[in-house]
Amino acid sequence: MDAPEEPQPPVVYTMENKPIVTCAGDQNLFTSIYPTLSQQLPREPMEWRRSYGRAPKMIHLESNFVQFKEELLPKEGNKALLTFPFLHIYWTECCDTEVYKATVKDDLTKWQNVLKAHSSVDWLIVVVENDAKKKNKTNILPRTSIVDKIRNDFCNKQSDRCVVLSDPLKDSSRTQESWNAFLTKLRTLLLMSFTKNLGKFEDDMRTLREKRTEPGWSFCEYFMVQEELAFVFEMLQQFEDALVQYDELDALFSQYVVNFGAGDGANWLTFFCQPVKSWNGLVLRKPIDMEKRELIQRQEATLLDLRSYLFSRQCTLLLFLQRPWEVAQRALELLHSCVQELKLLEVSVPPGALDCWVFLSCLEVLQRIEGCCDRAQIDSNIAHMVGLWSYAMEKLKSLGYLCGLVSEKGPNSEDLNRTVDLLAGLGAERPETANTAQSPYKKLQEALSSVEAFEKHYLDLSHATIEMYTSIGRIRSAKLVGKDLAEFYMRKRSPQKAEMYLQGALKNYLAEGWALPVTHTRKQLAECQKHLGQMENYLQTSSLLASDRHLTEEERKYFCQEILSYASQQEDNPGHKVVLPMHPFARLKDLHFDPPNAVVHAGGVLTVEITVCSQMPVPVLVDQIAVNVHFSIEKNNYRKTAEWLTKHKTSNGIITFPAEASLFPVSQNSLPALDLSEMLERSPSDNSLNTTGIICRNVHMLLRRQESGSSLETSSGLVLEDGAHVLKCSSVTLQPGDNKIAFRTQAKEPGTYTLRQLRASLGPVWFVLAHIHPIVQYDVYSQEPQLHVEPLADSLLAGIPQKVKFTVTTGHYTVKNGDSLQLSNVDAMPILCQADNRAVVYSNSREECSTASIRIQSSDKVTSIGLPAAPAYHVIEFELEVLSLPSAPAAGGDTNILGTPEPHRKQKDRQQTDHCMVTTDHKVSIDCPWSIYSTVIALTFSVPFRTTHSLLSAGTRKYVQVRIQNLSELDFELSDSHLEDMGHATDLRLAPLNTQSQQLIHSKQSVFFVWELTWTQEPPPPLHCQFSVGFSPASGEQLTVSLKPYTYEFQVENFFTLYSVRAEILPASGAEYCRTGSLCSLEVSITRLANLLDVDKDDALVESEEYFSTKLMYEVVDNSSNWAVCGKSCGVISMPVAAQATHRVHMEVMPLFAGYLPLPDVRLFKYLPHHSAHASQLDADSWIENDNLSVDKHLDDQLDCSSVRSRGSTHSASSSEHKGLPMPRLQALPAGQVFNSSTGMQILVIPSQDDHVLEVSVT
Repeated sequence: MDAPEEPQPPVVYTMENKPIVTCAGDQNLFTSIYPTLSQQLPREPMEWRRSYGRAPKMIHLESNFVQFKEELLPKEGNKALLTFPFLHIYWTECCDTEVYKATVKDDLTKWQNVLKAHSSVDWLIVVVENDAKKKNKTNILPRTSIVDKIRNDFCNKQSDRCVVLSDPLKDSSRTQESWNAFLTKLRTLLLMSFTKNLGKFEDDMRTLREKRTEPGWSFCEYFMVQEELAFVFEMLQQFEDALVQYDELDALFSQYVVNFGAGDGANWLTFFCQPVKSWNGLVLRKPIDMEKRELIQRQEATLLDLRSYLFSRQCTLLLFLQRPWEVAQRALELLHSCVQELKLLEVSVPPGALDCWVFLSCLEVLQRIEGCCDRAQIDSNIAHMVGLWSYAMEKLKSLGYLCGLVSEKGPNSEDLNRTVDLLAGLGAERPETANTAQSPYKKLQEALSSVEAFEKHYLDLSHATIEMYTSIGRIRSAKLVGKDLAEFYMRKRSPQKAEMYLQGALKNYLAEGWALPVTHTRKQLAECQKHLGQMENYLQTSSLLASDRHLTEEERKYFCQEILSYASQQEDNPGHKVVLPMHPFARLKDLHFDPPNAVVHAGGVLTVEITVCSQMPVPVLVDQIAVNVHFSIEKNNYRKTAEWLTKHKTSNGIITFPAEASLFPVSQNSLPALDLSEMLERSPSDNSLNTTGIICRNVHMLLRRQESGSSLETSSGLVLEDGAHVLKCSSVTLQPGDNKIAFRTQAKEPGTYTLRQLRASLGPVWFVLAHIHPIVQYDVYSQEPQLHVEPLADSLLAGIPQKVKFTVTTGHYTVKNGDSLQLSNVDAMPILCQADNRAVVYSNSREECSTASIRIQSSDKVTSIGLPAAPAYHVIEFELEVLSLPSAPAAGGDTNILGTPEPHRKQKDRQQTDHCMVTTDHKVSIDCPWSIYSTVIALTFSVPFRTTHSLLSAGTRKYVQVRIQNLSELDFELSDSHLEDMGHATDLRLAPLNTQSQQLIHSKQSVFFVWELTWTQEPPPPLHCQFSVGFSPASGEQLTVSLKPYTYEFQVENFFTLYSVRAEILPASGAEYCRTGSLCSLEVSITRLANLLDVDKDDALVESEEYFSTKLMYEVVDNSSNWAVCGKSCGVISMPVAAQATHRVHMEVMPLFAGYLPLPDVRLFKYLPHHSAHASQLDADSWIENDNLSVDKHLDDQLDCSSVRSRGSTHSASSSEHKGLPMPRLQALPAGQVFNSSTGMQILVIPSQDDHVLEVSVT
């Protein structure tokens, strides 16, 4: 860089600097125009478009107009933009050609030559037109001639560089238009010059920055260059751009310092590693600190000088941008970073010097912000300023400790010498603050002058900081400052003042779960309590510290020994007790009952074993460990039996108590998960990436405070409960870790016992677990004797021996020899006596105690069972065999006879009961020796068989069939089946058709027995039968008692054949076989086989002169849908009551399928007239459900039965015209009285010849 030829006067850097514009030519003319020009130029904004894609901005241009001198033109290499003339203007009002040629032209030529010599191309020629001069000179050329000459002579290619300003001092529209054109041109040229020269300057500056890795590169030189650019932006009132320049310098210097710490140091950094000799703080009351700027320019500035000057410039620009709170934020970051940078650069700093610099800087920033903001703004933005208050307080405290102002005895000579050195490093107070009463300089001097002054300033700062933190909700920080205050008071021997702050901090740490701060604060609190003589609180804190895993083993042993020492010293005063919580001393882990169900009878022994985990670091001999037990008798407690209590108790008898993972109310598991996201910070100028990192979006959830109502360290009012029921264990040594302690007690009074308190005593010190949770209880019961009888199988079967279990629960009763159970005998259920009946005696815990034989004595009415001797609360069990006589319910006359239709509505119910065994209840009354009242028990027996009978016919021959169905799960062997006529009729005989004497019947299977029935008298009398069969289990076990046979009684009436029905189907005439789809002839013959009998004498019987007749209704039904009946399928006939009387019916049917088809069914019913006596007794079902039957009014007419329905055992008829009135009805004939000889017959049907699809029915 070439040195200037002659020294230039120093530039005075002020905020009033403006871009320089030189004025040549007529100076008097410019002087007259200047006032108007200086006012009009900045009025209209101009859009400034900059290079590198930076956003355009609207700026107001102002200029500093100076007289043109060649010395103002910049020399080559000069980088000072503030003194750089951005535009050169030549002013003239020449309107005479001769004058122009004589003087103006030569002057313009010289002016342009000088500009060309200095490579300046930013110029403008202004020709001012004045009408007054035109009038005075008549021989002058028109104005355009002078302008044209100037443009031709000097503006050949830049004609726009010559402008005309018409009558600038007049107030006319023409003048205004001239001014607007001129100002627009001036602003445009100025912006063009700015853009061009600033662009070139930035390129040169960028080139210089890129050379920073070359040897000899100087940061201070580069600093001055980039600051010059910042000055220009500030001059243009572009404060944001100016701030960016200082931020870039800040970032560049910080990066070099970080690299230096990493071992990559630059040579020029050695200038900033000079020892610190002055620490007078930041200077923010001047726009530019010229003193420090000159030090930087001369490369003599220290690190603190550079940082102070750089921040002062940033502060000034931020205040111009009305961002004072960012000043506070940046200041706090600066102070912390300076401390680190001094360490990285290994700068020698006298002890306390940095503290003084930080303290003065904090107060300077605060006073600077307070000076430009009102009180309301300050109060609403305390959050931005409180950090500086807190940092100033910390540094003042550090200075107080360093200078001996906090000790009890005050500062010594060494402390005083250190104080003098620190004050000397401050230097003289600056002139701008010399008249300020509360300047940072005076405050620091006063605080270091005496102990009292220091205490006053430190307490003022601390209380103000606490108040600010509290007002903005930063309670943690407020408590931390309070903790520093407590430490200060402890150093000043004022523990009573320190305790309040320590308790507050501890409460906050406990509420939020900060383990290490809790431990540290407790240590301080313990010392404070010991000085104050608060022994109970001190012992409680000591127990917490003795169990704290964050302390060393020696520290824990010390606090444990403090408790043991107090306990041994206070043995002389046994009446005084210190009650402390149990959880820091020991923890209850689990509890085990024996017996496991925690249920014991009165007089029994119960063992309670607890596991206690000692939290102490050394073995501790405990005088006594006791459990307080609360006794209660609940309502209806006497009803609780051993079985009920056992069902409602835990089976294993172990109760585990939840582990206290933390004594803090906030568990780590209850906190929400971290919500992390990426954070990118880009440069506002070129959008380049500056920093990257991660941020937590839910930090307010993770670090929120948990308020608690009361202090968590104060004694919670523990009270020792007194009671008559206490479990004790004396002289127990608790080792560190788990210890098992057993308590043994004998149950006395029945009731519920709840374990309430666990306590351990060391002399007068009692550790108490106030409430045992979850609730732990054991029950003592007094049970009444009970007798329980139950079958061993799922169900008892009648007819075979079955075992029944007797269970005697003795309860509080003692069974003596000679005690017995008296059972009342039941004829249908005898008790079987075995050769060796034995009883087993169990304890209450189901352990077998003894076995003994039982004596059974039976009489006609009573069976006596002798009980073995058994103590109270034992169980006696034995088994007996009982036998219930088998029997079956008597069957009705014809209800179960095969062929008798049952009502459809009853068939479903019958199907459900077909597989259910018939049961019989036997009640037995038992007298017990412990009660004056009898106990009645009921035993239910199930009959294993279900029996039905049916009547079978073959012409006039009759057969009786009996079916036995085995419904049980056992197999039986049947023998000696017999059917006997109970009426002993001489003209009836039953001939058995069964050949086997013994038969095996399996479970869920049936066996049939058949007898042929013959008689000699016509008609035969009714048959009253009893079926009997012997049975025994098929297992082959030898029975000790003979079993009685199974019996079944039933009746059979009207079983003789009265009518014979025969049906025949003939093919069509001329055809050999029936064909599908062709009509065939159906002939039905109904023949009566007997003369008038008593069974015929009913309402259907009609007497005429020659013979008796009865009305019958026939019905042809094909349930298999093989035939289609053509015409009438039913009708009413009058049948003579005489042997061999025959009635024939002809009708046509059509086969629907080919093959051997069964014949349709033919049914007979008695047709009772409407005047029948039975008609008035018809049930509503018959009237309503059969209302579609048509009735023939003439006896010999056929009945159209196309709509007849058969249902159940009766057919009712009613007309749509007489709906709801008693009408003729149908009565089914007993199955034995009608024999259909065509049942089972089939006829061959061949397919028709033209069938394309052949359908064949196979039956």
